[in-house]
Amino acid sequence: MKAVMIVFNQANTERVEYMFGKLEIRGYTWFSNVKGRGSETGEPRMGTHTWPEMNSAALTIIPDEVVDDLLAAVKKLDEINEEVGVRAFVWAVEKTV
Repeated sequence: MKAVMIVFNQANTERVEYMFGKLEIRGYTWFSNVKGRGSETGEPRMGTHTWPEMNSAALTIIPDEVVDDLLAAVKKLDEINEEVGVRAFVWAVEKTV
């Protein structure tokens, strides 16, 4: 099993939900109003007057064989509009209860 966290501009909310549906990913946790800034070219998303946009994040635990498909979908989403921004992070899940 792998944990995949996707951090994305709230403008991509429906696209991320569609991605999960298309890949039949049913279990996830959604975090709204996530603040931050991309490490390379990302603009801050702070919900302030100066930086009004916000991010969301979704965390899902999925079988190893689904990870590459999900990452390919995230990459495709990012290529549609790189300025909006979306990133995915993967790490191993050793145990779960």
